[in-house]
Amino acid sequence: MRLEHVRAAIFDLDGTLVDNMALHAEAFAIFAERHGLPALTPADRAKLDGRRNSEIFPVLFNRELTREEWQAYEVEKEGLYREVSRGRLTVVPGLPALLEHFAATGVAVALATSAPEPNVVHTLGEVELAIAFPVIVRGDQVPRGKPAPDVFLEASRRLGVPPEACVVFEDAPMGVAAARAAGMRVVAITTSFTAAQFQALPDPPAVVCADFDAFLAVAA
Repeated sequence: MRLEHVRAAIFDLDGTLVDNMALHAEAFAIFAERHGLPALTPADRAKLDGRRNSEIFPVLFNRELTREEWQAYEVEKEGLYREVSRGRLTVVPGLPALLEHFAATGVAVALATSAPEPNVVHTLGEVELAIAFPVIVRGDQVPRGKPAPDVFLEASRRLGVPPEACVVFEDAPMGVAAARAAGMRVVAITTSFTAAQFQALPDPPAVVCADFDAFLAVAA
């Protein structure tokens, strides 16, 4: 993928900016033990990673949940994530160089994530990127979560850049599907899923890379 015609870059957060899905899994293991839930299989993760908590917790508990119930579970589990991840978060290799490249070439950047607001603030603060993204769109701010395209389309709208001029960086199949549905080019980062898993998708990403250093090597 060449970057000449890219006017905006939209990043997912968890597993994309930071390689933190193992820390989410660590927090979930504590949560699951408390509530007697089974461990997540790779197939479970492929269906759930990238979705909003309002959609994830009913699947985990295998029943309908009231808004109050899933919000309480969200507070508990995401609080555990913030506890276990404090002081342990690092950005995916190559991210600073890529952000510098976009700044130098006038490419606008945004964050589009399913993470709740406290996690966004915590994670960006831990890796000192709190001011790096002037536009942040969360899944709870749009009508539908990933794999619907809403969060990416809203980021595109706020940036004032048409979807076809945007590139999305994602780490999960649900996110790839959402970006494709938005009509955007997609780069998959293999922190959470393998290249083979991405390439097997019905509408696979344009580029699959281990990290942003690898992406810069092929996009230069």
